[in-house]
Amino acid sequence: MSQRPQARQRAVLVDLGAGDPARGGALAEFRDLVRSAGVTEVAIVCGTGKPPAPRYYAGTGKAMEIKQAVRQAGADVVLFNHELNPGQERNLERLLECPVVDRSAVILDIFAQRARTFEGKLQVELAQLQHLSTRLVRGWTHLERQSGGIGLRGPGETQLETDRRLIKRRIQQLRGRLETLRRQRALGRKARRRAGLPTVLLVGYTNAGKSTLFNRLAGSSVYAADILFATLDPTLRRVDLAEAGPVIVGDTVGFIRDLPHELVAAFRATLEEVGDADLLLHVIDAGVPLCEQAVQVAAVRRVIAQIGGAGLPVIEVYNKIDRVPARVAAIESGAEEGSTRVFLSAGEGVGLDLLCRAIAQRFDGGRIHRWLNLPARAGRLRSWLYNQGAVREEHADERGGWFLSVTVGPREQRRLSRFDVVEQACGAPARSV
Repeated sequence: MSQRPQARQRAVLVDLGAGDPARGGALAEFRDLVRSAGVTEVAIVCGTGKPPAPRYYAGTGKAMEIKQAVRQAGADVVLFNHELNPGQERNLERLLECPVVDRSAVILDIFAQRARTFEGKLQVELAQLQHLSTRLVRGWTHLERQSGGIGLRGPGETQLETDRRLIKRRIQQLRGRLETLRRQRALGRKARRRAGLPTVLLVGYTNAGKSTLFNRLAGSSVYAADILFATLDPTLRRVDLAEAGPVIVGDTVGFIRDLPHELVAAFRATLEEVGDADLLLHVIDAGVPLCEQAVQVAAVRRVIAQIGGAGLPVIEVYNKIDRVPARVAAIESGAEEGSTRVFLSAGEGVGLDLLCRAIAQRFDGGRIHRWLNLPARAGRLRSWLYNQGAVREEHADERGGWFLSVTVGPREQRRLSRFDVVEQACGAPARSV
């Protein structure tokens, strides 16, 4: 059976989408993926974006060119920047006489290297098994060359069926465990909603600088590096942002074009955090060419829509402005009505105050200023309002309760609606003696 690429393996890279404007920067990105996987690139074979051939994906002539490159470079593996079906992988391995790995398998291998938490490892294993389940036949082609006879009839089929049953059973176990974790995450989100703190999640293309920005906002030390998929596991922190007040800030796994559907399915419990957010910070790499930037933005939006976050408010955060000549930190109106763009450099710590201001403006749009009359039995509610930083002024009333001047957003308003609270539209109440 073909193994995942290991460190110091020598690889020939194949990209057959040259000339397709929709794939701008695809080869450079694939080379970064290969580097992140710990594989040494020894040769590249490129071709035009013709319709894929059914046998080798590439045409016969291009397949022979790949074979020649493998022999000349002494490569151990061939990596395709495309999705190959099991038959194409099998045919290519017979022709090239070395393992052939497609784009999805490369990304899955990187995820397997990066996973650190128990949940992350379960998610990656599930995605790998789902990807492998359609490719089991590749591992037993040696049995097809054996002649028939006593003890040799049908061993390949028997072993394949055994492997399929084992993999199916393991997939069921993993799904059960992930379902338990999904319910636990749902309880965590419910608890955060009860606390009334708005949730701000960082989303974006891999290596756009989400983790660096998260560390700046939260004062945290989440691992961040200039490699693809440096971090996989989501991290949530309570942060008191200047002007915006206390919020929950979360870092999420980075997206990429043509993200394998097995990963989206396996990471659904994690990605559900996005759909439950109050605000998304779409982190965009301002240092990449505009054509490539457009492809990355479109890829992120597709994944967000796929996981149920299409209607959420978004602030576009253009990071790494230190790599763009003459670009300074600023807040600008986006192309769409009511949208906002913030230009900053998380690495240099420039423009973070502008981002906090933009977040505060988003939340203040639904905030109201009111006087509330709380009865004496509402002490816990009064304490909660203070914890949210919502109380501006307080006076005691003659019945042992309180008059509070508060500034509350939509989430706090929903919580207040469940209590016996009298609202005063304007004017300070008389101070009790």
